Amino acid sequence: MAFVVIYTVGRLHHPYDHPASHEFFKVGYEVMRQAEKSGQLVKEFSPFGVPIPEEAAKGDGYPVLTLTVWKSLLALYRFTYSGQHKQALRNRSKWMESYPEKHIPYVMWWTEKVEDVSWEEAFKRYNYYIENGSTSFVFDFKQTFDENGERIEVSK
Repeated sequence: MAFVVIYTVGRLHHPYDHPASHEFFKVGYEVMRQAEKSGQLVKEFSPFGVPIPEEAAKGDGYPVLTLTVWKSLLALYRFTYSGQHKQALRNRSKWMESYPEKHIPYVMWWTEKVEDVSWEEAFKRYNYYIENGSTSFVFDFKQTFDENGERIEVSK
Protein backbone atom coordinates (compact mmCIF):
# COMPACT_ATOMS: atom_id res chain seq x y z
CA MET A 1 0.00 0.00 0.00
CA ALA A 2 1.34 3.42 -0.97
CA PHE A 3 0.94 6.53 1.15
CA VAL A 4 0.93 10.16 0.04
CA VAL A 5 3.22 12.68 1.71
CA ILE A 6 2.71 16.44 1.80
CA TYR A 7 5.32 19.04 2.73
CA THR A 8 4.19 22.63 3.25
CA VAL A 9 6.25 25.76 3.71
CA GLY A 10 5.21 29.32 4.53
CA ARG A 11 6.19 32.38 6.56
CA LEU A 12 4.27 34.02 9.37
CA HIS A 13 3.86 37.81 9.41
CA HIS A 14 4.85 38.01 13.07
CA PRO A 15 7.33 36.32 15.42
CA TYR A 16 6.27 32.95 16.80
CA ASP A 17 5.39 34.44 20.21
CA HIS A 18 3.18 37.23 18.78
CA PRO A 19 -0.59 37.03 19.55
CA ALA A 20 -1.45 36.70 15.85
CA SER A 21 0.98 33.78 15.54
CA HIS A 22 -0.52 32.23 18.67
CA GLU A 23 -3.89 32.32 16.90
CA PHE A 24 -2.34 30.61 13.86
CA PHE A 25 -0.85 27.83 16.02
CA LYS A 26 -4.12 27.40 17.94
CA VAL A 27 -6.04 26.99 14.69
CA GLY A 28 -3.30 24.69 13.38
CA TYR A 29 -3.58 22.52 16.46
CA GLU A 30 -7.35 22.18 15.94
CA VAL A 31 -6.84 21.40 12.25
CA MET A 32 -4.39 18.64 13.14
CA ARG A 33 -6.84 17.26 15.73
CA GLN A 34 -9.44 17.10 12.97
CA ALA A 35 -6.90 15.34 10.72
CA GLU A 36 -6.19 12.75 13.41
CA LYS A 37 -9.92 12.18 13.98
CA SER A 38 -10.41 11.60 10.25
CA GLY A 39 -8.51 8.33 10.52
CA GLN A 40 -6.69 9.23 7.28
CA LEU A 41 -3.61 10.90 8.75
CA VAL A 42 -0.86 8.32 9.18
CA LYS A 43 1.92 10.45 10.66
CA GLU A 44 2.81 14.06 11.45
CA PHE A 45 6.51 14.95 11.68
CA SER A 46 7.63 17.53 14.23
CA PRO A 47 9.40 20.57 12.74
CA PHE A 48 11.22 21.33 15.99
CA GLY A 49 14.98 21.23 15.58
CA VAL A 50 14.73 20.93 11.79
CA PRO A 51 17.17 23.20 9.93
CA ILE A 52 15.20 25.80 8.00
CA PRO A 53 15.73 25.34 4.24
CA GLU A 54 16.78 28.28 2.11
CA GLU A 55 13.39 28.69 0.39
CA ALA A 56 11.66 29.06 3.76
CA ALA A 57 14.27 31.45 5.14
CA LYS A 58 13.98 33.95 2.28
CA GLY A 59 12.03 37.09 3.14
CA ASP A 60 11.04 38.85 6.31
CA GLY A 61 8.63 36.36 7.86
CA TYR A 62 9.00 33.50 10.29
CA PRO A 63 9.16 30.04 8.65
CA VAL A 64 6.49 27.42 9.28
CA LEU A 65 6.94 23.89 7.94
CA THR A 66 4.69 20.84 8.02
CA LEU A 67 5.29 17.27 6.90
CA THR A 68 2.51 14.68 7.06
CA VAL A 69 1.71 11.26 5.61
CA TRP A 70 -1.82 10.29 4.52
CA LYS A 71 -3.57 7.04 3.61
CA SER A 72 -4.72 8.32 0.21
CA LEU A 73 -4.54 11.27 -2.12
CA LEU A 74 -8.32 11.60 -2.15
CA ALA A 75 -8.44 11.70 1.66
CA LEU A 76 -5.75 14.39 1.72
CA TYR A 77 -7.55 16.40 -0.96
CA ARG A 78 -10.89 16.19 0.84
CA PHE A 79 -9.31 17.18 4.14
CA THR A 80 -7.40 20.09 2.58
CA TYR A 81 -10.46 21.65 0.98
CA SER A 82 -13.08 21.08 3.68
CA GLY A 83 -13.79 21.79 7.33
CA GLN A 84 -11.39 23.68 9.55
CA HIS A 85 -8.51 23.40 7.10
CA LYS A 86 -10.56 25.04 4.33
CA GLN A 87 -11.40 27.89 6.72
CA ALA A 88 -7.73 28.22 7.71
CA LEU A 89 -6.80 28.50 4.02
CA ARG A 90 -9.35 31.30 3.66
CA ASN A 91 -7.79 33.09 6.65
CA ARG A 92 -4.22 32.45 5.53
CA SER A 93 -3.50 36.11 4.71
CA LYS A 94 -4.17 37.03 8.36
CA TRP A 95 -1.20 34.97 9.47
CA MET A 96 1.02 34.22 6.50
CA GLU A 97 3.08 36.48 4.28
CA SER A 98 2.21 36.64 0.65
CA TYR A 99 5.21 36.04 -1.54
CA PRO A 100 6.17 38.70 -4.09
CA GLU A 101 8.08 36.06 -6.06
CA LYS A 102 6.52 32.83 -7.27
CA HIS A 103 6.27 30.61 -4.20
CA ILE A 104 5.46 26.93 -4.02
CA PRO A 105 3.50 26.47 -0.75
CA TYR A 106 3.45 22.65 -0.84
CA VAL A 107 4.56 19.52 -2.68
CA MET A 108 3.40 15.90 -2.51
CA TRP A 109 4.80 12.49 -3.39
CA TRP A 110 4.13 8.80 -2.90
CA THR A 111 5.97 6.47 -0.55
CA GLU A 112 5.66 2.77 0.13
CA LYS A 113 7.11 3.06 3.63
CA VAL A 114 6.38 5.76 6.19
CA GLU A 115 9.85 5.23 7.66
CA ASP A 116 11.35 6.48 4.35
CA VAL A 117 9.80 9.91 4.89
CA SER A 118 12.13 12.58 6.28
CA TRP A 119 12.64 16.31 6.30
CA GLU A 120 15.71 15.84 4.09
CA GLU A 121 13.57 13.99 1.56
CA ALA A 122 10.96 16.78 1.74
CA PHE A 123 13.59 19.45 1.00
CA LYS A 124 14.97 17.35 -1.89
CA ARG A 125 11.51 16.86 -3.40
CA TYR A 126 10.66 20.54 -2.98
CA ASN A 127 13.83 21.61 -4.78
CA TYR A 128 13.16 19.08 -7.53
CA TYR A 129 9.67 20.55 -7.96
CA ILE A 130 11.11 24.08 -8.24
CA GLU A 131 13.43 22.90 -11.03
CA ASN A 132 11.07 20.52 -12.86
CA GLY A 133 7.48 21.28 -11.93
CA SER A 134 4.86 18.63 -11.29
CA THR A 135 6.00 15.10 -12.16
CA SER A 136 5.34 11.63 -10.81
CA PHE A 137 8.36 12.19 -8.50
CA VAL A 138 6.76 15.24 -6.83
CA PHE A 139 3.52 17.01 -7.65
CA ASP A 140 0.71 19.31 -6.56
CA PHE A 141 -3.08 19.20 -6.68
CA LYS A 142 -3.15 20.91 -10.09
CA GLN A 143 -1.26 18.03 -11.71
CA THR A 144 -1.59 14.87 -9.66
CA PHE A 145 -0.22 11.39 -10.18
CA ASP A 146 -1.22 8.05 -8.74
CA GLU A 147 1.23 5.72 -6.99
CA ASN A 148 2.07 4.12 -10.36
CA GLY A 149 3.13 7.44 -11.88
CA GLU A 150 0.01 7.87 -14.01
CA ARG A 151 -1.65 11.29 -14.29
CA ILE A 152 -5.01 11.42 -12.49
CA GLU A 153 -7.62 14.01 -11.63
CA VAL A 154 -8.57 14.41 -8.00
CA SER A 155 -11.94 15.87 -7.09
CA LYS A 156 -14.22 16.00 -4.09
